[in-house]
Amino acid sequence: MVLEGTVLAGREFEPVEGRVVVENGVIQRVERDTVSSNDIVLPAFVNAHTHIGDSIAKEAGAGLSLDELVAPPDGLKHRLLRDADREELVEAMVRSLRFMRAGGTGAFVGFREGGVEGVEAIRDALAGIDIESVVLGRETVDAMAAADGFGASGARDGHFDRERNATREAGKLFGIHAGERDPADINAALDLDPDFLVHMVHAEELHLDRVEERGTPIAICPRSNLVTGVGAPPIGDLLERTSVALGTDNVMLNAPSMFREMEFAAKLSDGRVTAPDVLRMATVAGADLAGLDCGCIEPDRIARLLVLDGDSDSLAGYRDPVRAVVRRAGVDDVKRVLPA
Repeated sequence: MVLEGTVLAGREFEPVEGRVVVENGVIQRVERDTVSSNDIVLPAFVNAHTHIGDSIAKEAGAGLSLDELVAPPDGLKHRLLRDADREELVEAMVRSLRFMRAGGTGAFVGFREGGVEGVEAIRDALAGIDIESVVLGRETVDAMAAADGFGASGARDGHFDRERNATREAGKLFGIHAGERDPADINAALDLDPDFLVHMVHAEELHLDRVEERGTPIAICPRSNLVTGVGAPPIGDLLERTSVALGTDNVMLNAPSMFREMEFAAKLSDGRVTAPDVLRMATVAGADLAGLDCGCIEPDRIARLLVLDGDSDSLAGYRDPVRAVVRRAGVDDVKRVLPA
């Protein structure tokens, strides 16, 4: 398979006129050449933090606080999930996964409520949808065993030493929310030596020092943070200390669109955060966080790729392809998501 156009190559997304050569689902090489295609070829997105089960409750709970919306065990979303019919839940997740795939997402990390049954439900929803998943079970060690790891709600909600130890012994991924409401739970989360943190809106200098020392990656979700009124993550400060990935968080609060998340993050950030920084957050940083072999156009990577129409009404006339992708592109510009 050969894809031609402007190829955003490597971790720096160097715009290369030419082609990507793919064999057996693996990128073989990027060739520089003069081509007639206006397409923009880039890595498919990696959504580093989602709650797909929330698809049954889109735009529920207007005016509620963060705790009232999502705090376990009796926040609104948890009550709605407990009351949901399984068939209804799976169909709602299918719709969100199809939306994500159509919008250029090739892989995602999902925190899945509901114990083992919740993990099984999202596995059913994923059947037949070509999107790579890293499903993190919640609430029980058994859910972790059935999943790809454990997704903890936050150190303020309980002690997760048992779950952390079991996840480590299983050689699986452990992520935890931290610093979303305030900084009080960040040190306790870091004490668990997580594979990654989520949010870190209220990270302070001492926390950033610990993150940098440990090399702990962070998944940020700025649209969600603004919706719940907790503030905005200090993206520039975080990027100076560690790898930062981008996620869309609860489907209850936001459509799982990486195009929207990138544009929001780019326009929210100060001048230290560049368009390549944001695209990296939306692609290879998420892949690295989750241990996936996609998110970057370079030889020997899995070819999860996105092709945009550079001559669409939205993108025609762009001068900087990376800025155009980050700040302007949308689902209407998508021509192909590979593998097809």
